Amino acid sequence: QVQVVESGGDLVQPGGSLRLSCAASGRIFSINTMGWYRQAPGKERELVARIDSGGVTNYADSVKGRFTISRDNAKNTVVLHMNSLKPEDTAVYYCNARLQVAAWAGPFDYWGQGTQVTVSS
Repeated sequence: QVQVVESGGDLVQPGGSLRLSCAASGRIFSINTMGWYRQAPGKERELVARIDSGGVTNYADSVKGRFTISRDNAKNTVVLHMNSLKPEDTAVYYCNARLQVAAWAGPFDYWGQGTQVTVSS
């Protein structure tokens, strides 16, 4: 059994900052990538940022220069630092872990339950 749990969503004013955290736990053999996706009302889920086990990152164009993703491989955690937040960043943010539960299985995607980020004055 694998669990992915996020925390840190909140209501913040435009220009403000937030820190989202995510931890994967349970029967994990290895984690390929960890990342954050978001889904705004009426829109499809989109990639925000992800990081692989070697620390290589990629970001959505809309968040480059404002968001930073980091990862602790030993603890199976990932953090998203969000600065200069805009109203259009409002969405439910989901943590994703692409991992293997055994050397011969996967990788498969596991998702957290989502955390709400609202940017509004």
